[in-house]
Amino acid sequence: MSDIIESAWYKILTTAGEPTRPEGTPLLEPFTEMVRVAHAEPQLRQLYPWTGMWELHFSRCTEFRHTWDIPYIGVLGDGRYYVEGPSRSSPRIAETGSAQAAVALVIERLPPHCGPALVGNAEELAAYERARDSR
Repeated sequence: MSDIIESAWYKILTTAGEPTRPEGTPLLEPFTEMVRVAHAEPQLRQLYPWTGMWELHFSRCTEFRHTWDIPYIGVLGDGRYYVEGPSRSSPRIAETGSAQAAVALVIERLPPHCGPALVGNAEELAAYERARDSR
């Protein structure tokens, strides 16, 4: 695993992805649990994680513009989880009360040849894959 990916996971694991949120924030505990469960899965741990709006996203590259071809997990107001994606316009895949179930849904939907994440952006990843596939 690259140091970049490992560092990104470390930051999310230690800050729960929301360093400005005070303790006692209702979504903090379920979000933290989801991050821990996702990180425990080798297939997801090799991807670049990023967060926003109480969602955990996974990218096949480490730099912005990230890939949007992997479903992501979010936390609902009641502490349950949803899985959507891979894009924002995709329909919701499921809602569940279990971080483990949400992570399993993402793993089931990983694209072929997924990971480890390429150091670079989505355009560089696409060029790498074109060259690889033309061999």
